[in-house]
Amino acid sequence: MTVEQNVLQQHSQKHQQTLLNQLREVTGTTDVQLLQQALQVSNGDLAEAVAFLTEKNAKVPQQDETTYYQTSQVASDRYISVGSQADTNVIDLTGDDKDDLQRAIALSLEESNRAFRETGITDEEQAISRVLEASIAENKASLKRTHTEVWSDSPNPHDRKRIDSCPVGLKNVGNTCWFSAVIQSLFNLLEFQRLVLNYSPPARVQDLPRNQKEHRNLPFMQELRNLFSLMVGSKRKYVDPSRAVEILKDAFKSSESQQQDVSEFTHKLLDWLEDAFQMKAEEDREGEKPKNPMVELFYGRFLAVGVLEGKKFENTEMFGQYPLQVNGFKDLHECLEAAMIEGEIESLHSAENSARSGQEHWFTELPPVLTFELSRFEFNQALGRPEKIHNKLEFPSMLYMDRYMDRNREITRIKREEIRRLKEHLTLLQQRLERYLSYGSGPKRFPLADVLQYAMEFASSKPVCTSPVEDIDSSAPPGGTTGKKTERHEGESSAPGLAPTTAPTAAQQQRVPIHKPFTQSRLPPDLPMHPAPRHITEEELRVLEGCLHRWRSEVENDTRDLQGSITRIHRTIELMYSDKSMMQVPYRLHAVLVHEGQANAGHYWAYIYDPHQRCWMKYNDISVTKSSWEELVRDSFGGYRNASAYCLMYINDKKPFLIEEEFDKETGQILSGLDKLPPDLKQYVKEDNELFDKEIEEWDSLQARKAQQEKLALATATAAASADPEYMEQPSPTHDSKHLQEDTERAISKAVAEQEERSPEALLNAAIKLEYGRLLRFAQEDTSPENDYRLQHIIVYLIQNQAPKKILERTLLTQFADRNLAFDERCKSIMNVARAKLDLIKPEEVNMDEYETWHQDYRNFRETTIFMTTGLELFQKTNYVEALMYLIYSYQYNKELLAKGLYRGHDEELLGHYRRECLLKLNEQAAAMFESGEEPEVTTGLGIMNELVVPCIPLLLVHDAERDLLAVEDMRNRWCSYLGQEMESNLQEKLTDFLPKLLDCSTEIKSFHDPPKLPTYSTLELSERFSRVMAALSRAPGEGR
Repeated sequence: MTVEQNVLQQHSQKHQQTLLNQLREVTGTTDVQLLQQALQVSNGDLAEAVAFLTEKNAKVPQQDETTYYQTSQVASDRYISVGSQADTNVIDLTGDDKDDLQRAIALSLEESNRAFRETGITDEEQAISRVLEASIAENKASLKRTHTEVWSDSPNPHDRKRIDSCPVGLKNVGNTCWFSAVIQSLFNLLEFQRLVLNYSPPARVQDLPRNQKEHRNLPFMQELRNLFSLMVGSKRKYVDPSRAVEILKDAFKSSESQQQDVSEFTHKLLDWLEDAFQMKAEEDREGEKPKNPMVELFYGRFLAVGVLEGKKFENTEMFGQYPLQVNGFKDLHECLEAAMIEGEIESLHSAENSARSGQEHWFTELPPVLTFELSRFEFNQALGRPEKIHNKLEFPSMLYMDRYMDRNREITRIKREEIRRLKEHLTLLQQRLERYLSYGSGPKRFPLADVLQYAMEFASSKPVCTSPVEDIDSSAPPGGTTGKKTERHEGESSAPGLAPTTAPTAAQQQRVPIHKPFTQSRLPPDLPMHPAPRHITEEELRVLEGCLHRWRSEVENDTRDLQGSITRIHRTIELMYSDKSMMQVPYRLHAVLVHEGQANAGHYWAYIYDPHQRCWMKYNDISVTKSSWEELVRDSFGGYRNASAYCLMYINDKKPFLIEEEFDKETGQILSGLDKLPPDLKQYVKEDNELFDKEIEEWDSLQARKAQQEKLALATATAAASADPEYMEQPSPTHDSKHLQEDTERAISKAVAEQEERSPEALLNAAIKLEYGRLLRFAQEDTSPENDYRLQHIIVYLIQNQAPKKILERTLLTQFADRNLAFDERCKSIMNVARAKLDLIKPEEVNMDEYETWHQDYRNFRETTIFMTTGLELFQKTNYVEALMYLIYSYQYNKELLAKGLYRGHDEELLGHYRRECLLKLNEQAAAMFESGEEPEVTTGLGIMNELVVPCIPLLLVHDAERDLLAVEDMRNRWCSYLGQEMESNLQEKLTDFLPKLLDCSTEIKSFHDPPKLPTYSTLELSERFSRVMAALSRAPGEGR
């Protein structure tokens, strides 16, 4: 057999194994023979194989013991995730059956092998390309959209500038969050990072690749190097991975689009990297067996030890990513224990030749990077679709693998047997305890100690002679009893110790019962509060109380003993592997890849440990933030919302080179930034940084020109104000001037009436004092929310926010310097004095920049009020689409105001409530449109979500407010609930495309619509509209606010 034939056979076997793994995972079928039959019938087509297995009339053949060994060897291949160097030394103890199996596999692979021989690309690789094409298509389509979407970049490059040495994020170029999560986890393995950055293609293939595999792998490796180099030294906050995805997309040709399972992408990514490094290794070590760094880093070996009808066998296998089942297990060790033992294993270490069959797996060599795949998806055959398993699964930050190592086989077997015995005893104790805690023979059961306590309370209750039932019957309506019985009861006495009268009186005989439903239904006043014995003697009570008390004490003691024994057994099991000899193979958790959503749609992100900062980091596309173990546990263990870990990456804690920084050989200093890069990549990053610097420079230049224009406009406005002051800066100066003029004239008239000295300066001082006193009372008055005096005059705003005295004085002088006051000589003279005083104010007395800042803050306050008022008015009219942007911007602007002081803005909780409610209302509207199934309605509904709701979700997530988080969860749950419903294929496709955007947990504030244009309100109009809308809110229900 030639080398090429051998390689081809290895890849064909690996392809067959991968298809079996996928089919087992999707359908939940464990019968390997049936899986092979499905692949054979479908000619290797995975979709047709699934359809074959899920047909209603499909007959599942039963697997007998004679076929176990044949299938067990193929089944064990589910551990061979990737890698072309699997050991084929299999000890065959079953005769010629293996040849039949090989012929069956050959038939099932005939079609796929033919395609592989022609192109070098398997069907699985073509399937993986479909998601890449979908991502690229989405990215290209996004460029054609006219509206600004959630994935768009901020136009301000400063928003995209990397802060110090913060890790670089990866842009989501269209359903590629899975790519980002995997790449970030690998990039932060510094040894892997160095291998990729320092990779150089073999010299013999630089000019002309020999085959399609080289044609695919080498360009991808170069783009991966470029991407890693940017993640090392870029000045950008995040970088675009489109070119790496493009290379993968161009390597395959497919017209279909589907969501690819991220674990399969990781399999193939490592496989491609292995191939690329293998080519380099073969060139570097001619004549020697080449060492592949990818294999040495990610691949290990395990020994399958089995027995079939008394015959033992051993088989060494290579594995990459190790798959673990989640369903039915509570923690990672339980998953591993179940994965290491298959079948009935007692005969493996039994002296007798039993007919039972089984096998154990023991690791002989663990890779430095140990990756576990958590199988959280299963195929629901009843519904005909995959479903996600949301069960909670705990995993440790430090994992000791000693108990699974082949060298500890004997001691582990002893400990497993001890644990098995303890668990059997534990089950018996729990059953005994359950009899104490759930006592009784009926459907309702109670703790026995409580039952005895209740009996003691009943026995010691005050006894009565009459039955409560009889008392109630005596007051029942006459329609329910006979007149004779009623008369007899009326003559009886209910008091204990009194004999009933022997004969009724004449009045009692003549009384006719009258039905009074509200009075006769009342219980008799002497009825006890709880049931009590009718007759009990002192001796009986003493004996009974003694027995019940003694029995209750015995039951409580027995319960405590059982609980203590159960606790001790649990503790013993937990500490079974805690001795030092079983803690010699430590693996520390490096990365957790998380999926949120359902089986066919969702969002991916990663938690990665930073050993230098000693904290967890959350990598969520372009957002990279500090996190905590508590947040990781909440999002990764499962059982909480729809998020859970699907991949765990552990690293050998005794091999620090995996995460150690590289040192300069001459200086001994840690290499960082561009110093870590080889010359070609250093130049590549420098050029990209220069482009980004140029973009920042152009932006700053543009903003400087805009600022200069605004400054000129402001100077013009200031000059106009000195001639005709309108310090209020209102959109309707005519109305505001009149309103302000009336206030000023009123103050002057009052000053004239009260002031004896009639000089203009004295009158001006008196008028200013009167006006200030009036506004001070407004500022100090405790008013209802609808009466906000800050809107009526800037002085109220300045007083409440403790503006400097000089700012207040100049503002009041400006008010009295208004030329509109010149309706008579007295006002004209006062106006002239005010203007003269303004001219005499020196720059060092009043900082004009500070003065303008206060007035600009007031203009911002008024603008925020207009946003708020307009948004609330639209919300009350149920015009949620238009209301949203007003409420969003009013909340954002108001938050900026409140950052400067408590009285700078409005009630943040109020604005937050209506912002949240508006988003929930829009979500309801959009969901109702989607449920209609009508194409125009569906398009409109998804448009509302994509253009309005989704871009605003990060605003609710950024501050972790409980009510905002619950609102986001409600919106997501509403759309995720559709995944379990039957719908047309076009709706399913649109839902699958939309959900990753909705489930994106990034708190990165992405750009959305520009602020809406504001209506023009005068001071009076704004105050009135604000008062009306706030009064309406005070009359409306709280809605949980």
